[in-house]
Amino acid sequence: MRILKLNQKNFKEIIKEATQAIQEGKIVVCPTDTLYGLIADARDIKAVKKLIRIKKRRSSKPIPIFIKDIKTAKKFAQINKAQEKFLKAVWPGKVTVVLGRKGKLPKILFGNKKTIGLRIPNYKIINQLLLTTNRPLTGTSANISNRPPSTKIKEVLKQFADQKLQPDFIIDAGNLKPSKPSIVIDLIKGFKILRS
Repeated sequence: MRILKLNQKNFKEIIKEATQAIQEGKIVVCPTDTLYGLIADARDIKAVKKLIRIKKRRSSKPIPIFIKDIKTAKKFAQINKAQEKFLKAVWPGKVTVVLGRKGKLPKILFGNKKTIGLRIPNYKIINQLLLTTNRPLTGTSANISNRPPSTKIKEVLKQFADQKLQPDFIIDAGNLKPSKPSIVIDLIKGFKILRS
């Protein structure tokens, strides 16, 4: 695991290195507006499989996707005018929406479901990575499945320290503000809160 401590002086350098790592199919631990996340190129099936193995996640459990803007969301999801209006009101922010899926992302991301979970986060470093990689990125928390996700970098590092498979690259931004995972709202048939 390569750990880089983020500060104001090295922001551009870290973005450059993390962008390259993601483009090479590596798994990056990155701070977000909620928790630390495990970030990979969502279009890269090998990277997604590696992420699932690192996280020890059931392959039947779908992985949410970070995207940079609503235009990108429309490439991967069926979005009507009412849904778009709602998205413009809540994004960027701590709201993951479940929509009907379209486009060509690896099926392993979706756990046999015909839906997709999308979110535009509101945090400088992850938003910058979405721009520099110009790719949809995985938006799952940086923890081993069934262990608690965290905003504290030491807790994140501890979870992966004794694992055979580890993330390749860690952006250490210190402890994040206390936060819960994003709200999840199903917009397919109206408005249903799946996780508050």
